[in-house]
Amino acid sequence: MTFRRLVVAFTFLAIFAMAMRISIVSDTWWHLRAGAWIVENRQILRADPFSLTRAGHSWVYPGWLAQVVLYAIYRVWGYAGLNLLTALLAALAFIPVWLISKGRPIIRSFVLILSAAAASVFWSARLQMVSFTLAGVTLWLIETARAGHRKRLWLVPPLVALWANMHGGFAIAFLILLAYIGGEIMRGVVALARKEDSAERVWPARWQELKPLLLIFAVSVGAISLNPHGPQMILYPFKTVSIEVLRAHIQEWQSPDFHQPQVLPFLFLILLLVAAYGTSRRVVSPEELLLVSGFLALALTAGRNIAIFALLSAPSIAAHLDAAFAPGADTRWGGEVPPRLARRLNIVLLLLFVIAAGAKATIPLSQAANLRALEERFPMGAIAYIRQQEPPGPLFNSYNWGSLILWELYPQYPSFVDGRTDLFNDEILQEYLDAWRGDSSWEDLFEAWGIRLVLVEPQAPIRWQLLRAGWKQVYEDDQAVVLQPAGG
Repeated sequence: MTFRRLVVAFTFLAIFAMAMRISIVSDTWWHLRAGAWIVENRQILRADPFSLTRAGHSWVYPGWLAQVVLYAIYRVWGYAGLNLLTALLAALAFIPVWLISKGRPIIRSFVLILSAAAASVFWSARLQMVSFTLAGVTLWLIETARAGHRKRLWLVPPLVALWANMHGGFAIAFLILLAYIGGEIMRGVVALARKEDSAERVWPARWQELKPLLLIFAVSVGAISLNPHGPQMILYPFKTVSIEVLRAHIQEWQSPDFHQPQVLPFLFLILLLVAAYGTSRRVVSPEELLLVSGFLALALTAGRNIAIFALLSAPSIAAHLDAAFAPGADTRWGGEVPPRLARRLNIVLLLLFVIAAGAKATIPLSQAANLRALEERFPMGAIAYIRQQEPPGPLFNSYNWGSLILWELYPQYPSFVDGRTDLFNDEILQEYLDAWRGDSSWEDLFEAWGIRLVLVEPQAPIRWQLLRAGWKQVYEDDQAVVLQPAGG
């Protein structure tokens, strides 16, 4: 085994081990419930059957196919299967990124592992992992098409069609395309500004590059319509980002807090980007500039975009960091460990890497470890109490636990709100927040929806308002309280 191959093996074992964790988060539950409903009813969800506040309302969501897959994996392999799927999708995303990265393996490895560390904060058993993987594939298709494999560009529209049935992040494909389209336009503008050539010669040359990109962009827009909801899915990303409550109250939609330890790899990646660009002997291409700066801006605006920035910026950072140390931009490290040492040392090192990664993977594969983690993360005790005692509803619940209610208590107890923010929109979410905070409008809201059962965090202000209003607390632990009207 050569040193080069050892570095590749180490890189992806490290990424896989990093991603192999107990990946169940709040949104996992509503994905599983939706997937179960589709399988059991053998039809696509078009209206909401799960919530109290939006029951029967049209629900246009692009994740049906991924939800079915997620549910099928859970049915066969349980929580361990979901954890393994999350790790595999994370590692798979970096394969196309590695393939298009330039430079010595050791530098590429360093950049990819740091990028993975930055992205890993947002790796979980959610449909956004599909977007993470497909973003890497999209970048690979475009880069290899520009390198001579022109026909690969035509794989982007079918990829977008698949993506539009898996997750709403299909807009990422268009942002990547726009970076390359904008790059070609920038080339033309810069050439004219520098008077390198006449407009009659510059723009025909640029048009030869722009034409296939624009055509693929247009065809890909049409490809979004190849889903059960048709052309209205084209507007889905705009609808989601327009929800003001997301930006105001949900952490992953807010700017990252660099005082949090888990955000530090992202900060280090930004610093490495600045250092690589500042010292590189390579010229930063227009599409690199637009792609990296564009997704960096998105990551600084909303923390959930950090993962995509880390993934898509890795090839550019690796190339420029390598050029900073190399005598020329195209220098490669071709050295290998001598054969005698390669036969002994490299294989031993690889075995150690495999053993270490395997040891890390055993915890997320353990059913007992998963159940312990769920008890720590979610109000499983309160859920068990409601299931056993069957107190009368309807139920008002914390937003953070609405998805769990769909999985554990549906259909007897519909959620008041849950993680499907695109369904509830600003109106319902704001009413929920006002009530959760114990604002004076909570009584009107409870009366309007006939609320007779409440499941919230112990620190929720509404808890104290309810107790002052004569409600009784029938269950309490460190994670949750359950309240009912005094009359039962």
